[in-house]
Amino acid sequence: MLSECADATSSHLQNGIDTENQKTKTNYTWLPPNLPSKCTWKPGKPISDSPHSHVPLPEETNILPNILKKVGRTPLVRINKIGKAYGLKCELLAKCEYFNAGGSVKDRIALRMVEDAERAGIIKPGDTLIEPTSGNTGIGLALVAAVKGYRCIIVLPEKMSMEKVDILRALGSEIVRTPASNFDSPESNVSVAQRLRYEIPNSHILDQYRNPGNPMAHYDTTAEEILEQCEGKVHMVVGGAGTGGTITGIGRKLKEKCPECKIVGVDPEGSIVALPSELNTAEDATMEVEGIGHDFIPTVLDRSVVDLWCKSNDADSFLMARRLIREEGLLCGGSSGSAMSIAVKAARTLTEGQRCVVILPDSVRNYMSKFLNDRWMGKNGFLKNVQEHKPWWWNVKVQKLNLSAPLLLVPEVNCQKAIEILKEKGYAQAPVVAESGYLFYWLAPLSGMGVAHAQHLLGSATYIMWPIKETLHKLAKRRTGQIQHPLTSMRVGPGS
Repeated sequence: MLSECADATSSHLQNGIDTENQKTKTNYTWLPPNLPSKCTWKPGKPISDSPHSHVPLPEETNILPNILKKVGRTPLVRINKIGKAYGLKCELLAKCEYFNAGGSVKDRIALRMVEDAERAGIIKPGDTLIEPTSGNTGIGLALVAAVKGYRCIIVLPEKMSMEKVDILRALGSEIVRTPASNFDSPESNVSVAQRLRYEIPNSHILDQYRNPGNPMAHYDTTAEEILEQCEGKVHMVVGGAGTGGTITGIGRKLKEKCPECKIVGVDPEGSIVALPSELNTAEDATMEVEGIGHDFIPTVLDRSVVDLWCKSNDADSFLMARRLIREEGLLCGGSSGSAMSIAVKAARTLTEGQRCVVILPDSVRNYMSKFLNDRWMGKNGFLKNVQEHKPWWWNVKVQKLNLSAPLLLVPEVNCQKAIEILKEKGYAQAPVVAESGYLFYWLAPLSGMGVAHAQHLLGSATYIMWPIKETLHKLAKRRTGQIQHPLTSMRVGPGS
């Protein structure tokens, strides 16, 4: 059971949304995303005492009426190789949230917040939805807005990937970029979104940081799915904390249904979310992993349900995400690597027959130009002294490789014979190498264009009976008026 999770200091605040008629507003009021929660949730309270509506798990059908019905019911997948590599005795499972319609766990809260507001009569199609986000909530809202007929404005920090920007634009959203700054800065995405809210008629901020629909979505669906998929037997859940809605909703439900289950929260270095506060020492650390970590405590985050907080770092996160892709075939994002890099350590306390569920929030789709890219990884220092991105033969000497002997042509063979040899051996081209070992030319007569070009320059097809050396001399002379030997300075063989 969840009680009121949003701040309730304003009488016009309903379901976490500022509902005062903005046409009457004359003064801009800053609404912090870290106001103390008014939530009265406690384990054991009957669900009948909850002030919220509760949504049952959706039934699966063969044909969906629209794509929004593909939010939820994500697969739980066994991790086979990575758990063994770390010597884990427990069963390691991944909750693959990127199977949601918009590609991330945030699709759940986007749909829930919109439908809660619709049921309350706060919003209607044609209104404008504004949201400050690191990207995934924005994509989820843009998807819902496209299907339901809302205008959508997403306020996004500049550090977020261009893939997210392109997806948002494709979904018809308007995008406002803001500099990376403290949440209470006038230039932050939170502040800019709130100013837009006061300037644009019939606009609303659903506010993932304060809206109770955020943790409620995971309390009602994500946690229930985990319990159903694990048949009620789950001993540890590991997840990152962005807004904190995922870890709060799942944690509260599991505290009610599986009190022995340990909730492990993952917070990146540079963030202040973890407890005890002594963990948050790396204040100047850069946070390249997107979607988790903050410089404030979101209203919806209930840190009391987290049994253990662990700090993640960018390098371990990205390298683990790449391992999940390469070894397990899970096309997940960087924050998934954060969660798994902590899970393989935290789950060492579990024994055979126990289960650890790791939340994988989004897919690699959003980060093709970032951690999936070797150059980006190297530029940012994440692949320094690491060989995992290089092929197996990278440091093997050529003479140790079991390579077949190359096809070499001598300058004295005529062009017709050279072509016959190439056709017989199945080659389109071959090097012409003199007895001295110098590379005389690289012959590619089977390209078609090479033959036609030679005929055009020499004015005759009889060149095909000339030795390669003579043909090349004539070609070079026709081009420049003097004899040249292309590439005569390149040596082939030992010492090259």
